[in-house]
Amino acid sequence: MDIPRIPLGDWIEGGLNWLTSEYSVVTRGISRVTETGINFLNDGLMWLPPWSLLAIITALCWWVANTRLAVGAAIGMALIWNLGLWDPMIQTLTLVVIATVVAVVIALPVGIAAALSERLYKAIMPVLDFMQTMPAFVYLIPAIPFFGIGSVSAIFATVIFSMPPAIRFTTLGIRQVPVELIEAADAYGATRGQKLVKVQLPMSLSTVMAGINQTIMLALSMVVIAAMIGADGLGSEVWRAIQRLRPGDGFEAGIAVVILAMILDRVTQSLRKSGK
Repeated sequence: MDIPRIPLGDWIEGGLNWLTSEYSVVTRGISRVTETGINFLNDGLMWLPPWSLLAIITALCWWVANTRLAVGAAIGMALIWNLGLWDPMIQTLTLVVIATVVAVVIALPVGIAAALSERLYKAIMPVLDFMQTMPAFVYLIPAIPFFGIGSVSAIFATVIFSMPPAIRFTTLGIRQVPVELIEAADAYGATRGQKLVKVQLPMSLSTVMAGINQTIMLALSMVVIAAMIGADGLGSEVWRAIQRLRPGDGFEAGIAVVILAMILDRVTQSLRKSGK
């Protein structure tokens, strides 16, 4: 006895087609706004001479962390400049910054709401599990019919892929605030909003920053993968090297990605520890 095949793929494809046709005005508006933001930030960073941006990044690393990180960042960025990958690095940094900002803006309110509502917490955890176990390449599929080929689709896929850690860590940080502090705030007559702003969020800031750090790392990894759908940057350099069978060029772009990832990771970790 043959069991009929469930047409799950057909249902998903039909749903995507319906969303694309019914909300095309919305997606076009989002695409225009996002593309404007990408061009603005990208042009602004590229307007600066490489040596001046290198000096700014070095000074930021010194102020946030220490001299060792500043020297390492200066050497790493100088190597990227020397390899002729400065413009792709700027494009990658732009996509990571915009995707991270959008992901955090969405994730923080959702994480706070999940921390304060047990019902929402139980409902959202399986969704986050699903999002984190789904292969990264799958997120590129719905991005194309919504926003077409290019950087906007890359940011859409990156936001979806990188958002779960920020939600999880925000929820975890707030839920781990000692009960004694909550009871003390209640005893002093604090409202729910006052407890959140003056007790729970400050006490959970370190954990929230750890979630933002993970979001940045995932965004960087996804932006590289998104080169397959036309995103510019270091990922496109790696993809081009694969297509042309030029392993040297691919390794150079990969090293640039590693340098950028290490700088972003160390800076956010230092911000988490110092609370600046």
